[in-house]
Amino acid sequence: MNRRLSAGSPLTAAFSKGRGISRAVMLEHTLFSLPLAVCAFLLESAGRPPVMKVVWITAAIFGARNGANALNRLIDREIDAANPRTAGRDLPTGRVSAGSLWIFTAFCGVLFLVAAWQLNPLCLLLVPAGAVLIGGYSFTKRFTWLCHFWLGVTCSAAVMGSFLALSGRFEWRYFPLTIAAALWVAGFDIIYALQDIEHDRANGIHSVPARFGRGGALFISALCHLGTLFFFSMNIFFFELGYWYYAGVAVAAVILAAEHILAHRGNMKLIPLAAYQLNQLLSPLFMIFAILDIYLPGGMFANG
Repeated sequence: MNRRLSAGSPLTAAFSKGRGISRAVMLEHTLFSLPLAVCAFLLESAGRPPVMKVVWITAAIFGARNGANALNRLIDREIDAANPRTAGRDLPTGRVSAGSLWIFTAFCGVLFLVAAWQLNPLCLLLVPAGAVLIGGYSFTKRFTWLCHFWLGVTCSAAVMGSFLALSGRFEWRYFPLTIAAALWVAGFDIIYALQDIEHDRANGIHSVPARFGRGGALFISALCHLGTLFFFSMNIFFFELGYWYYAGVAVAAVILAAEHILAHRGNMKLIPLAAYQLNQLLSPLFMIFAILDIYLPGGMFANG
């Protein structure tokens, strides 16, 4: 066993390559979309989602999200290499090869396609639209500051897709949570882009901060997150929700407020904490409160 795991062994090399790909695609960022997608299929099924639907929804989200990030790294590798903040990433430094990321992207694409096929005909029919959202995002920053909103819509497709996977049709009640997800992602991505204002302006990269400056970007981000809370709250008109859900919205509001307080301080070292780490807490916590509301006495499941 020790010989098989020794430095230079095939198993060690495979493990190292896997870790490199995981870092390159920021695998932990799956926490942004997945918990809200879980909320979607739990709400739609009143806490009783079919097990195989859950399996294929999770597979579709994993494939779409990680394939999208791998493709983004590949398309943006020259931009990343030219930016001092991102030049140390795995692809620009050569710690991960472009070939490995292309293989991983292809694997994720096949997983996404197979999962959509297993879910229902509408999900399969919408795969090309998903591919346009995924493939188009990396190019939007080359010509429009609306790139953050494209990213938000792309990530929110996981939420809408979870609803559609269960019903096979569009319903008005699916849109509040989906719109909330889109505005949430766009808002924190705008904050994240504050780190690159000068570089983006000098190199023709489009973003809300580069177009409107720091103050304008923070204002637009705040509007996005107020919209997030509004559409979270709108869910009460479409689903049987109680005080646990309200508590989840309140927790989300506190986290978003903390995020904006940190961002307004102007310390660029705090931006990753404000834009990423805090938001990696928001969606899992929101999901937990939604689950409590569904399953505890007096919640949707109990009333069902």
